[in-house]
Amino acid sequence: MYAEAWRKYCARDVLSPLETEIAAVVEKHPEYHEIIADDDVETPFLSEDGEINPFLHMGLHLALREQVSTDRPAGIASIQRNLQIKFGDEHATEHCMIEALAKTLWEAQRANGAPDEIKYLERLRRLS
Repeated sequence: MYAEAWRKYCARDVLSPLETEIAAVVEKHPEYHEIIADDDVETPFLSEDGEINPFLHMGLHLALREQVSTDRPAGIASIQRNLQIKFGDEHATEHCMIEALAKTLWEAQRANGAPDEIKYLERLRRLS
């Protein structure tokens, strides 16, 4: 989906709402453009080698944007607005917030349970 959305965006084709969101996130990450244009989803990105999985990273951006647009968990939209004022840059704000999201998801996976929304929101509030 990332490659197709980016291809359509670059060709100025009509995008679905989801493709529009994906293209907006891809646009903010020029360091991933070559990987996305190559559309090689078989490439392993190994964290033990210090690599960041670009699709995971951009997926966290998309997840965060969805959370903010729906204010779920409740209060995240307000937290995002406050952090946006603090950082003054939407992308920098998202990067700080996705670190908290990633940590929360990692903990949930390790505990084989649902993410702790209260802990997640506390992490985000501490960024303010």
